[in-house]
Amino acid sequence: MSTATRTPSGSGPSTRERSGVAGFLSSVPKVWIYLSVLLLALSLVRVITGADQITSVGTLRAALISAMPIALAGLGGLWSERAGVVNIGLEGMMILGTLGAGYYGFNYGVWAGLIGAAVFGAVGGLLHALSTVIFGVDHIVSGVAINIIALGASGFLAEAMFTGLEGGGPTQSPSFDRAPSLTVPGVSDVAGDVAAKGWFLVSDLAGVVGALTTGLSSFTIIAIGLFLLTSWVLWRTSFGLRLRSCGESPQAAETLGVNVYLYKFIAVTMSGALAGAGGAYLATVSSSGYQSGQTLGFGYIGLAAMIFGNWRPSGLFLGALLFGYANAARLRDGGDSVHALVFMVGAALVVLLAYQLWKRRWLAAGLAGFGALLALAVYFGTDRVPSDFTEMTPYIATLLVLALASQSLRMPAADGQTYRRGSAG
Repeated sequence: MSTATRTPSGSGPSTRERSGVAGFLSSVPKVWIYLSVLLLALSLVRVITGADQITSVGTLRAALISAMPIALAGLGGLWSERAGVVNIGLEGMMILGTLGAGYYGFNYGVWAGLIGAAVFGAVGGLLHALSTVIFGVDHIVSGVAINIIALGASGFLAEAMFTGLEGGGPTQSPSFDRAPSLTVPGVSDVAGDVAAKGWFLVSDLAGVVGALTTGLSSFTIIAIGLFLLTSWVLWRTSFGLRLRSCGESPQAAETLGVNVYLYKFIAVTMSGALAGAGGAYLATVSSSGYQSGQTLGFGYIGLAAMIFGNWRPSGLFLGALLFGYANAARLRDGGDSVHALVFMVGAALVVLLAYQLWKRRWLAAGLAGFGALLALAVYFGTDRVPSDFTEMTPYIATLLVLALASQSLRMPAADGQTYRRGSAG
């Protein structure tokens, strides 16, 4: 029998009586609040620094394109680690995905390329599941081995598949059509015009609308759908509950009749398929064919985005957008945009410094203060960030975000542990 808890008189409003800002914020998913704060911060930085490109339609569209393969790789890591298997082999599975997309995309079209990439990535996932779940190989060792195997296998197979074809060779496939895209007539043009006005916040919001309505790839829509589907499957179905129980306490799950081996195999194979789909995105949206080395470490950054997102789809998606934006900023406007972002980082660290001082966390405050001084010294001491530094922007952003978020993370309890059938009894 359930009982209702009544708030004592004078102790504050009840849940039903809450209103205003607190009531509104409690009903809005945190990811939307974070995205709104980020957009406001970017708008302020744009006005202060004059770096108009940081919220332009082109930059935000490029950020979305850069973020999607990272997000898909991270989503693959989420499936695997929620079942208790660490998957550092995401990079190798992405490499296999780019190869599959290149071969099947050239011979049979982009949709066959997407399926082929997922299958190639799933093979890598299946191999990882076999070594870790059945043979008990250390998860990190297995993942590193898969990365090495995928790199060597892709070079060998690419030479066999593409050598002798017009435009192809041992390091690339012939070009083929990109994935179809969608532009919303009218909305796209109006958003672009408003974004070019330079109005505070309004133009920045128009830049977001323009990025979502101008040349939006069908693969991007599919990737967003996969995030929504994953959220529903893993947190709203009995299948997802059993899978997550394998990552929290496989022995307890076994006592309840869950086939832990089967669920781990499904999760890690799905992990490889999603990472392979991220490779397909690189080969059919970011470019128009397979190229050796085109993953650029995105599989590792996807793993970092998953950790930043606290093993949740919404946080992972936000992390992927941050890393994708850092990559797009240095590509679109080089040192000028990155120079403005350095100011934004310095200002954010000043806010963090004030918060840590208020909480009396002296060590954290000292680190935040040092970082703020360093970032602001770089901003005010230079007119443009050197090109060598801009190449490092997405990787520095990855390390910085992980360092700031590491205190509030909770991984699945049995993640990375070796499980043996029958150990519950």
